Amino acid sequence: DGTELTATVFANLLAAQRVILWKNVAGVMSADPDKVPGSEVIPELTYQEATELAYFGAEVLHPPAMTPAMMKNIPIFIKNVQEPSAEGTKISGEIVSKESKPVKGFSIIDEVSLLNIEGAGMIGVPGVSSRLFGALRKQGISVILISQASSEHSICCAVPADQGLKARETARQAFTAELENYRINSIEIEENCAILAAVGDQMSGIPGISAKFFGALGSAGVNVRAIAQGSSERNISAVIAAKDSSRALRAVHAGFYLSNQTLSIGIIGPGLIGSTLLDQIAGQSQRLKRDFNVDLRVRAITDSKRMTLAKTGIDIVDWKKALSERSEETRLDDFVDHVAAEYFPHSVLIDCTTSEEIPEHYAQWLERGIHIITPNKKAGTSPMDKYRLIMETARRRQRHFLYETTVGAGLPIIGTLRDLIQTGDKIKQVEGVFSGTLAYLFWRFDGTTPFSALVKEAKELGFTEPDPRDDLSGMDIVRKTVILAREIGWEVEVDEVPVRGLVPESLADVSVEQFMEKLDQMDGEMEKLYRQAEAEGQVLKYVGTIDEKGRCRVELRPYPRDHAFARITGSDNIVAFRTERYSSQPLIVQGPGAGPEVTAGGVFADLLRLVSYLGAKL
Repeated sequence: DGTELTATVFANLLAAQRVILWKNVAGVMSADPDKVPGSEVIPELTYQEATELAYFGAEVLHPPAMTPAMMKNIPIFIKNVQEPSAEGTKISGEIVSKESKPVKGFSIIDEVSLLNIEGAGMIGVPGVSSRLFGALRKQGISVILISQASSEHSICCAVPADQGLKARETARQAFTAELENYRINSIEIEENCAILAAVGDQMSGIPGISAKFFGALGSAGVNVRAIAQGSSERNISAVIAAKDSSRALRAVHAGFYLSNQTLSIGIIGPGLIGSTLLDQIAGQSQRLKRDFNVDLRVRAITDSKRMTLAKTGIDIVDWKKALSERSEETRLDDFVDHVAAEYFPHSVLIDCTTSEEIPEHYAQWLERGIHIITPNKKAGTSPMDKYRLIMETARRRQRHFLYETTVGAGLPIIGTLRDLIQTGDKIKQVEGVFSGTLAYLFWRFDGTTPFSALVKEAKELGFTEPDPRDDLSGMDIVRKTVILAREIGWEVEVDEVPVRGLVPESLADVSVEQFMEKLDQMDGEMEKLYRQAEAEGQVLKYVGTIDEKGRCRVELRPYPRDHAFARITGSDNIVAFRTERYSSQPLIVQGPGAGPEVTAGGVFADLLRLVSYLGAKL
């Protein structure tokens, strides 16, 4: 650029203290911001780093314009003309702080072809490379990158795409004899390539930089055609397919510029549990980032009608405003594509709905590499073939499907059962009060108040579903029992579980209003059962059980007053694990098993468990 060159020439002649080059950008970026939304301004660069980035396509820099300043070690500042007070980027010969990132930036050279020469006849033969590059030089073909196998069996070089075919014909003419004698097997050109480069002076001597670079590419599913690294270790270059260039650039940038515990999060269903979860994340996100370098980015929220998406993250303190004012019609595929952006190292979808449709996508999402967390019981109780597919996909793709809250809200019921099994204990019986609603009803039911009145009271307090039959039918407990049975290893279907519901057949198919009006039809039978239990010094509890052979039952049972189940209060859940180790006295987990705060807290705990699995030291 003539203007910049003029400025640095005058700076050289005048022995200036600095040169400021005013641009329409904030400085030299860590990657092309059009391709990597999370790119950052690089505060400091050495002349060598700046030259390398410029060579590999950082258009804001022009190496010839830097030369006059470099000759007298005059710092160059790249600043934004619209934000003159911003720091911008300083380019100088000074040693950059050791606290700075080892890789400063990433660049892409597009429109590249890769010339490949292979043949055993090249092994140990001097002058092969000089013949090749001499022939290319005579034809005016620029070589961008060179890579040769240590066995000398192959050599490849990258050239501009518009010179690719000419380079192949030039090489074939230079090695005509070797091709005819089969000392060289092939000379081919691979078109539609790009070169991805990572640049940084401090890469030198630091183990693991290359592993991180190529690991990020591998995780993003990017195949590397050729590799080159200078002896200064200032640059690592990889030739990749042009179609993968944006994905590759985003992947390596995330690998070095984002915390490895940065999660792209999508919340499906910001209802009672989902909204409470968002509030809990908002309250803890700064502490997690500060203390543990855990960066939770809620980048997408959707309900059944509207969704809001944000490239870097939604302001979750004000997420309701974003969903109402900056939203669009829900398109689930677009929502998932956004959450699974390649420039984030990890992505997770949190399904806070009770939908049967959403879990149908779980296997597909796991296959894409997305982790899933949910309190939704539908996937865990789906037909066995669908259930197996979800579990097998999660294992094969090494992704996590976490569902602790499907059984006991915030209680560690599934985790406790899993620990028992994985440490070699044998499960003999699982028995539990799994419904907070029914726990509350039978805690209150002491014969002084009709059972129907207690149901109406619980409905008014919001303890029951809008249709109380959803609680009284026992199906919720059936689902929880099936989830635990499958966790043990039993193949159980929901419709195979005997269930003794509390809803009279005459009220099963009427409207909710009619059901509530005729609810007192239950009172006679419930009063009878209560009196029978009371006469024997027992109390009634609605439970789900699994025996040693995997047989499940859901029913109303009487328990002695000194039994642990008889002593629970309010809406507490309780589960007893009787095992070989806990044979004389069962292992008991007890506590609140319902409510948005504890359920959302359990989902949040699963999210932090996922972060821990991904490497965070919580």
